[in-house]
Amino acid sequence: LQTMSGNEDDWLALKPQEPSPSQCCGSGCKPCIYDVYEKELAQWERAKAKQDKSFLMEKKEQSNNSELNPDTFTAFNISSVEQLTEDTYQYKFELPGNSSLRLSLGQHIVLRGVVNGLEVQRAYTPISPGNAEGYFEVLMKCYEAGLMSQYIKTWKKGDAVFWRGPFGGFPYQPNKHGELLMLASGTGLAPMLPILRSITDDEDDETFVTLVGCFRTFDKIYLKPLLQDLARYWNIRIFYILSQETSLEKLPWSYQENTYTGRLNEDLMKTIINSCRRRPFVLICGSSAFNEDMSRYLKAAGIEESSCFVF
Repeated sequence: LQTMSGNEDDWLALKPQEPSPSQCCGSGCKPCIYDVYEKELAQWERAKAKQDKSFLMEKKEQSNNSELNPDTFTAFNISSVEQLTEDTYQYKFELPGNSSLRLSLGQHIVLRGVVNGLEVQRAYTPISPGNAEGYFEVLMKCYEAGLMSQYIKTWKKGDAVFWRGPFGGFPYQPNKHGELLMLASGTGLAPMLPILRSITDDEDDETFVTLVGCFRTFDKIYLKPLLQDLARYWNIRIFYILSQETSLEKLPWSYQENTYTGRLNEDLMKTIINSCRRRPFVLICGSSAFNEDMSRYLKAAGIEESSCFVF
C-alpha cells in the first residue's frame, strides 16, 4: 500500500495545472492555452491509466525544438533592446541559423512571463517582415501597473524568453482591395507594418494604403524613420493624430500637413474616408475602447462591418 500512495503522489506531481485566467491572452488563439491544457490533461490521464510515464514524453521532446510552435512554448534569446519612447521598447530576438518565423501577415505570437510566481500570457505582433532571416522584432509598451510589463522591464540582452504561435492574422492578398485604411492606436501599429512592407516590396501590388496613427504626442510616435520611408511610396500616405498636442507649429514642417491635433472623431473619420482614392477596406488595431469607437465612426460613415477587420 505504501508504494501505491507514493506512486499516486508521483503522478499528481506530473499532472498538468489548469491555466489561470491571467494566462489567457484573450486573442482567440487556436489552440488557446486552455486547449493545450485539455490536450495535456488527456495525455496525462492516458499515461496514468496505463501506469506508463513514457506517454508523457512527446511534450518534452517538442519544447527542445528551436522553432516557433502553437502548442508549446519555445525559448528565444534577446539580441538587442532599443528604447523608442519613455515606455515603449523594440526587442530583437535571435532565430537559429538563417531561419525565419514564416508568419502570415499580421499574425501574433504569445509571450509567457512569470511575475511573483503568477504566470501571465500576452499576445504581440512582430513588426519585422515575416520572411526576415535569423531574427524577429517585437514592439512592446510597458505599463506602470501591468504584470507583464514588470516582467518585460527586467529583460536584457542574452535573456531567453518563451513564445508560442503563430495565431490569427489578416488574410491579405495583393490587389484584392483597392485601398486599405489602417487605423492604429499606439502599438496597434505593429500588425500594420508587415502588411505595409509586403505592399511596398511587391512591385505588382498597386493597393493604395492610408495609415492613420493615433498617438498622444509627437514624441510618442514610434519608428518615425521607417514610417517616413514608407510614406515616400506613391501608393502610401500616412496621417498622424495627436490627442495631446495643442498646436502643429512645434512639429517639423514635413509632418505639419498630414498631422491633426485632438482625437480621431466621427467628423475626422468622414474627412479621411472621403479623401481615400477608392472605397477602403479597413484594418483596426488598438485598445478595445479604440476599436469600439472606430467601428462606430465607420458605421456612421457608411462603411459596412464586412469591410472591416479588427486585430
